[in-house]
Amino acid sequence: MNLKPAKLQQQQKQETTQHAGAQQATREFPSPEELLRHDAEQIEVPRALANRVAESIAREPRPARSWWRRLFSRP
Repeated sequence: MNLKPAKLQQQQKQETTQHAGAQQATREFPSPEELLRHDAEQIEVPRALANRVAESIAREPRPARSWWRRLFSRP
């Protein structure tokens, strides 16, 4: 007889845990940027991937100077 109450308690704990997890998953964000910020806080990026992304960004060409900077710059 002791097995049934223990099993019932365990099942109730699992349901409570699942219900709490479902409540956390239903968060609304005001903008896509906020969603990405929240996601970035939750996930740890592997160091090798972070290094590859940094190197890739460093290889990108610099943006051209604006027309007014070129016009008013000293030769």
